[in-house]
Amino acid sequence: MKHILIIAFILSVATLSFGQEEIGNPDPWLIGVDTAQQFLQEVSVDRFEREGFWRSAMSPDSGFVITRLFRGGPAAVQPIPAEEGMTIVNDYVLGARVDFLRRGYTHFTVIPTRPIPIEGITKTVSVWVVGRNTNHELVLLLEDFFGRPFELYMGRLNFQGWKQLTVPVPPQSDDGFSGIVQRNFHHNHDMGIRIRGFRVNVNPWEAIGSYYIYFDELRAVTDLFAEHNREADDMRDGW
Repeated sequence: MKHILIIAFILSVATLSFGQEEIGNPDPWLIGVDTAQQFLQEVSVDRFEREGFWRSAMSPDSGFVITRLFRGGPAAVQPIPAEEGMTIVNDYVLGARVDFLRRGYTHFTVIPTRPIPIEGITKTVSVWVVGRNTNHELVLLLEDFFGRPFELYMGRLNFQGWKQLTVPVPPQSDDGFSGIVQRNFHHNHDMGIRIRGFRVNVNPWEAIGSYYIYFDELRAVTDLFAEHNREADDMRDGW
């Protein structure tokens, strides 16, 4: 009886630990594994270095929002292994300031001038954020292969200082059309998603005064196997 209780306790602890790891740190190797061959690589989507590329908007009935670049960045960020030895400019972060006119359920968006494509089949998307320890929520806006809009919840902004928020991209459905489609099997040259920006859902109890949020290091972990194994003599559609 004692041995049975000990084994049950070990199994329960192992199951709990595994569940916590899955929820808190999505493993890109386990997301959408539909082939035996993968070439996963972390890539930079945007470093927020281009002035005027990102803009913000919100309902004028709720308040005003502006965006601009600031020097700085998260000290804990790790370089991308594939970029070691390269000279890459990474001096700025993107800041947004909201001045609320009244409390209520509202939101504001921070979006690029044009959607940002990600090569390959995206497994996870991450961004470093200063959330100022509020109960506002960050949502990733994207579009799939067909240009259809989708939203992925990234998390609550109830933390101090810089924090990396990561969201897994759900795997493509078997029918090749429903859900977030990243690849059309009739066309091997065009695949992936495009980032359309972020939405911050405002907690009405904290929609008062001025609110500041900062972004840096928008990255993705993507499967580039198909990109590196295309037939050189294949024809490209889209004409």
